[in-house]
Amino acid sequence: MSIDRETFDNASEDDLAELSAPQRVLGFLAAHDDRAFEAREIASRIDLEDGTVSTALSRLKERGLVEHKATYWAVSDDDDRLRAYDGYERATALFNDRLGGEDRESWRTHAPDEPHPSKTTDGGQ
Repeated sequence: MSIDRETFDNASEDDLAELSAPQRVLGFLAAHDDRAFEAREIASRIDLEDGTVSTALSRLKERGLVEHKATYWAVSDDDDRLRAYDGYERATALFNDRLGGEDRESWRTHAPDEPHPSKTTDGGQ
C-alpha cells in the first residue's frame, strides 16, 4: 500500500508503522459500516491475500468486533466493544486522515425517519 509524499514527509515513524491485518480489515469495515462484504472483496479492496483476510476476520469475530452471516462480514454495531479495542482507534484515525472524518449532521439529514425493520421488536413483520 502506498502513501502520498506529504504524509510521508509529515508523519512520524509510529504513524507510518504498518497496520496489522486485523486492524486493516476492521478499519475497512468500520469505514464502510453501512455495508457487509465478502472476504475476497475485502482482501481485494485492502490489498491483502484472501487467506490473511479470512484469518483476520475469524479472529475479529472471536473478539466480537465483526459479525458474519452466510458469506458476508460487517463491523459490529457494539460501539463499546469497538472502542475498547486499541487497534480500532488507530485504524479509524488512519482512515479519517486518508478519507476525511464523518460529518454526523450530514448522516442525520439523510437518515430515514423510521428505524430499519431489523431494529424493530417484531423484526419488520
